[in-house]
Amino acid sequence: MKNRKKLLPLAVIAALVVLAGCASKPDNYYTLASAVPASEAAPPTRGTAAPLYIELAPVAVPERLARPQMVVGRANGSVQVDVLEQHRWAASFENELQDALASGIAARLGALDVTKGGRQSSQPVWRVAVQVRRFDAVDGGRVDAGFNWTLRRSDQPRTMACQLDVGEAVAGGIDAVAHGAQRVTAAAAAAIARSVNAARADPAATACPT
Repeated sequence: MKNRKKLLPLAVIAALVVLAGCASKPDNYYTLASAVPASEAAPPTRGTAAPLYIELAPVAVPERLARPQMVVGRANGSVQVDVLEQHRWAASFENELQDALASGIAARLGALDVTKGGRQSSQPVWRVAVQVRRFDAVDGGRVDAGFNWTLRRSDQPRTMACQLDVGEAVAGGIDAVAHGAQRVTAAAAAAIARSVNAARADPAATACPT
């Protein structure tokens, strides 16, 4: 008796080929964190008589951005955006942004980031709460963002409210968009660090430095 080979339907074969092609295409992961230039970094306060602590609350972002996939707008004023499955942040956008801001602020202040713990309750900490009003990226166009934040020292009643609008032109390609987003995030971290320094220098200050 001859062996009869079972043939798969063409539609099934085509589907398997497509799935194999998708599975073989690697995801691209990006981070918003970047190295702080030596000219902007402050000496660490760890081990000094007055160590500086910062604590960053979870960052509030627009719902459409609360995902690991990069969300990129289309050029020429289109209202459409693309959610890029193959281009993702290393964590969900709001978590990636929180980590990048916290590390950038801490480095610029020489502070200890105690966002995830590590501080005794008797030690005062500068608490920062950031809200992202917008974070718009267009491939081959710009990355534009708006940030609001408040800061308060845990043992003081005063709260300082600040905001920043910042933008960066970007060349074509998703790598360029990611670098533009990094620069915008670094600018926000620098502005928040300046506001902490202003509040430390003037206990009566309620306005952020420009």
